[in-house]
Formats: sequence, structure tokens, C-alpha cells
Amino acid sequence: MTRREIKVEPLARVEGHGGILVEIEDDTIVDVKVRILEGPRLFETLVIGKTPEEDLSIVPRICAICNLSHKYASLRALEKALDIEVPEATDHYRHLMHHGEIIESHSLHLYFLALPDFFGYDNAVQMAERFGDVVTNALRLKKFGNRVMRTMGGRMIHGENPVLGGFGKLPSRETLLSIRSEAEELLPFALQTIELLSTLEVPDHMERDTQFLCCKPPHSGYDYFGDAFLTSDGKEHPTEHYQQVIVERVVGHSFAKRSTYNGKPFSVGALARTLLLGDRLEGHAKDALNDLYSPQWHRNPLYNNFAQAVEQVFSLEGIISTVDAVLGCEPPEVVPPARDSGTGVGAVEAPRGTLVHHYELKGGKTVFANYITPTAMFLDDIEAFIRRSGEELLTRGETDNMELQFEMIARAYDPCISCSAHLVTVRRR
Repeated sequence: MTRREIKVEPLARVEGHGGILVEIEDDTIVDVKVRILEGPRLFETLVIGKTPEEDLSIVPRICAICNLSHKYASLRALEKALDIEVPEATDHYRHLMHHGEIIESHSLHLYFLALPDFFGYDNAVQMAERFGDVVTNALRLKKFGNRVMRTMGGRMIHGENPVLGGFGKLPSRETLLSIRSEAEELLPFALQTIELLSTLEVPDHMERDTQFLCCKPPHSGYDYFGDAFLTSDGKEHPTEHYQQVIVERVVGHSFAKRSTYNGKPFSVGALARTLLLGDRLEGHAKDALNDLYSPQWHRNPLYNNFAQAVEQVFSLEGIISTVDAVLGCEPPEVVPPARDSGTGVGAVEAPRGTLVHHYELKGGKTVFANYITPTAMFLDDIEAFIRRSGEELLTRGETDNMELQFEMIARAYDPCISCSAHLVTVRRR
């Protein structure tokens, strides 16, 4: 019996410190582990005894990239707990904020972390020799997402401008019109990206059936938040029941918890959203999905990169329409809490997938908190796809550079490793 290991450590071009270990006996995959090597980060414990305002300052520190998603999920949960109902105009400003983060994160991942693999380059700097215009415009797109985040957050990272019941300061009309104009300027490049992706050959050695989950928007359109979950078995689940839907467990080889739905791995993220909500898309985003979609999307995680490209188009169009809506509204006031105790669950679609925040408050202080991040939801699915990939590559005899194939699968999910390493309870033994 011949035993060998394929070890990828660290996993490059992802956020955080992780690795992949695949164990092979003869020509059989016996074990696959995606290892989260960062130490546990005790945010659920840090907020205990804190005020809701302090919670909102603490939780974005979970992640510098998707800090506004954590802020948004926390706002939705805490405002439920405190019986705060914000006006429609405040929702518009929050949508603008979130579109900016989606664009910033997707452009970083798609152009600089994922596309070099498809074109055979080690990094985006090498890719610029042949695709200089793509890299240059991708930097413009990412910088634009940064600008929207900074405008609505108050600063680029961990901004304090989003507050309970509203915003501390709203952008001027001139700023909003400038953002709208820049979104219009960048939309043609986002559409050119759809054309570029349509020319790519996508490997199929990892394909298998899986499940998908995302937030169901509270309207008939496509969006990045909701008070219910949609799943690919056709069911809807109130977000308050998240612990029965997303079942967490601990594994010995990772500081991140794992999650299953119906006892099986599942995926969240842009691919899940476009598969479950794609028929709600309109405009150029609808055309982009129609141009790229194939039935393989249901079985191949590499198409998450394509789905992110579709969402770039959607969010650029979303910024344009959201600015128009904001300009037609009176500036909203900050809404104060109606009570100081209560329970709330808030769910949003972070760039990488569904994000859940849960709080219990008593007398104006947090007594319980729980967070489930997208990466903690799809780690099981990454392992399952890597196992399928290894089995198929061994069967085909295509064993050269299997490490890269496994890395491409993991990178396609755009994992946020720092977000995923959480513990709720610390026990001394």
C-alpha cells in the first residue's frame, strides 16, 4: 500500500491563514481537510456586558474586508431587539453602503485572486503583461467600491458612521451625483468582464451535487438581505430559526466551526444567490447571467467567480438606481430605541455569502451573542468538492499539479478565514 499526502500550506490568495491536506492511499482519497490555522477570536464573548452602540463598534473588527456587512447584520439584529424601525430612506443609504462593499470585495477576488489561475499566471502583476487594461480597470473598480464604503462608513475600514436608527452623517447631493456618474462610467468594463469570462474553459473534475442557501429579499427583486432563508430544496426558513437550519459543529483540525443543512454540506455566496434569485434580476445584470449561465453552475464551484461578475453588474446598476431613490427622499432622521431589552436576529448577504448575527439584550446590555459567517457555512462543501476532484483526477490519470486544482476550488469560494474562527464559549478544564 502506497500512502502519500498533498499539502497546501499556506493557501495563497485568500484572506487569512489556512491550508489543505489531502491523504491518498494507492489511488484512493482517504481524507480531505481544509484547515483553518488562525487562532480562535472570541467576539461573541467580547460583546457580553457591552451596550448595543459598543457592539456596533466591536463586530466590524471581525473583518477589514467585509466590515460593513458585519455592521449591517448587527444593525438589523439590534434594531429588531430594540424595536427600531428605520424609514425607507435609511434603507436606501444602507443599500448604497452594501453595494459598495460587494463591488470592492468582488473586484478584489475576481480579478486579483481568481483570474490569474484561469490564465496561467501566478499573480495579477504577471497577468498585466497581457491583460493590462483589465488589471487597470479592475483597480479603478475596486477603488470605486472603496470610495462608496468610505463615504457611507465614515472611513474605509471600521467606519462609525452607520449607527442605530440611521447614519451619523449623510453624503451631500454633489457626492451622491459623483458616485452615480462613476458607477455609470464603470458599468461598460463590468460588462466587458462578462464577455471575457464567456471565453474561459472551466475545469469539470470536481463536479457533484450540493445544496444552496441565501437570504430571501423582502420584495420581488434581487438583493443582499432578508428576514428568511431560501434553500435549494424549495423551502423558506425564518431567520429566527437559523439554529435549526444551519447546524454547527466543531472539528479537530480547524479553529472554525462547520455547518450543515439537512445533515449535508451546502454553499452560500454569489453562486447560491444567482441560482436561487437569478430570475429576479433585471437590466444588464439579467443579460449578464443569461450570457454566462449553464447547468454546470449547480455542480461546479468555480462558477462562483462568474456569479460574482454578474453581481458586479447588478451592484453598479443598483448604485445608480439607489442614488436616484435617495435624491427623491427627505434626509432621514436617526430613530431612537423604543426599549432596552429584547432579542434580534439579523441576516445579510456578505460578499462571500450569508452572514447571521444574533443578540439578546437586557437592560441595555448584551447578555448573549452568536455569529455564523459564510466561510463557516461552506467549509464542508469545499472539502467535499476537493475530495471529488481528487477522485476524478486520479481516475483520469491527471495527477500533475493537483495542488493547483485543489487551490482553485478553495479560492473560488473566496473564503474569509479570519471571519470564520470563532468560539462562543470558553471552558477551563
